[in-house]
Amino acid sequence: MTTTPNSATSSEMIFSILDNHLSRIAGVQGAVLLSNDGIPLTAYLLDRDQSERMAAAASGIAATMKAISREIDGGRVIRQLVEMDDRYLCVVGCGEGSTLLVVTSRKARLGELGGEAVRTAQALGEWLGTPERPQAPKP
Repeated sequence: MTTTPNSATSSEMIFSILDNHLSRIAGVQGAVLLSNDGIPLTAYLLDRDQSERMAAAASGIAATMKAISREIDGGRVIRQLVEMDDRYLCVVGCGEGSTLLVVTSRKARLGELGGEAVRTAQALGEWLGTPERPQAPKP
């Protein structure tokens, strides 16, 4: 498990929530809880280097989907599901300024993955007070 320098109790609670929810998903291979600017907060079943790379990439995915939603007046982005040849990826916003990325094998059912990822994000919401960084003023 990788954590940021938050209190041990909060980190343990976050990991416990991740474990309780994500272990229900068939083929779960890992997850990263990250700030929206790509900083990994907690990793589940992933090593530090992999979680850092995935967090950086996931923040780009989440930001892109938010921009598209704003462009089409789509409202809040709830989740993004990506199907690959050998894996599924689910990106879910959770808490203020945080994102959850979950990776599974193709054994997972997409409905189960998407639903459980959203439930996990909701359960984490009270523990995640990561505020979004203010935008730089435009010249």
